[in-house]
Amino acid sequence: MDWDDLRHVLALSRHRTLSRAGVELRTTHTTVARRIRALEERLGVRLFAQMPDGYEATAAGQDVVEVAERTEAELLALEARVLGQDAQLQGKLRVSTMDMLFRVYQPAFSSFAERYPGIELTVASGDSEVSLPRREADVVLRMTRSPPEHLVGRKVGRIQFAVYASKALVERAGPQASYSDFPWIHWDERLDPRWLDAWLAANVPEARIAMRVDFGSLATQEAVAAGVGAHFLACVAAGGDPRLARIGPIDPAYDRDLWLLTLPELKNVNRIRAFMDHMTEALSV
Repeated sequence: MDWDDLRHVLALSRHRTLSRAGVELRTTHTTVARRIRALEERLGVRLFAQMPDGYEATAAGQDVVEVAERTEAELLALEARVLGQDAQLQGKLRVSTMDMLFRVYQPAFSSFAERYPGIELTVASGDSEVSLPRREADVVLRMTRSPPEHLVGRKVGRIQFAVYASKALVERAGPQASYSDFPWIHWDERLDPRWLDAWLAANVPEARIAMRVDFGSLATQEAVAAGVGAHFLACVAAGGDPRLARIGPIDPAYDRDLWLLTLPELKNVNRIRAFMDHMTEALSV
């Protein structure tokens, strides 16, 4: 059994479908199926059972998954230690952030790339979390109240939120309009939007939901600007949008700290330290 076999087992265990495992491994679903089937034949046991909602590891498969996870962790830790010996401001650096944060702080990213041309910077943007232990990124720029204990970093700002609507919608509603006079944008129920449900129940009990959405923060801001409805937006992004008007107070209860985070074993890698120093300086201006 080699590491490539274990990678295929891990991917199928985590994603439960051949197609999604193939996406992670950058191969086809047929290749994943062939590799798993060949491994099962060599070992003489079934590793996965096909269930209605996807593939599930058998008892033997779970043993292999656990070994694969330990192997992956050891390989990634070794890679991090080797990276930590890098004395040059060059090489690859992968940063994950939210699309809204990248738009707001894009000048800081651009000035870093200009300042350190030897570093090959990749920025991955999205609202979903990434795994630093699995090296899906080297550094994350994220909003959080409580950073994970297994990460280290710096708090570089604070993001405030308020309810915004398009100026055209505000004009139609009139100067004395209340929250209930506006249509609302809500999140898809599959996103578990319980805090917004609770807020609407307390502040707009008869809210008319014009649209439910399942997309990122920038697309949500575009929907608000288009007049679809009112919604909570980050003041740092929405406050400078001439199409929008704030229709409620800033509520400190929904503030989020802005953190730069990385793994402890990567914090002294020169290019990672340079990125964190640069962003801390740029975002504090």
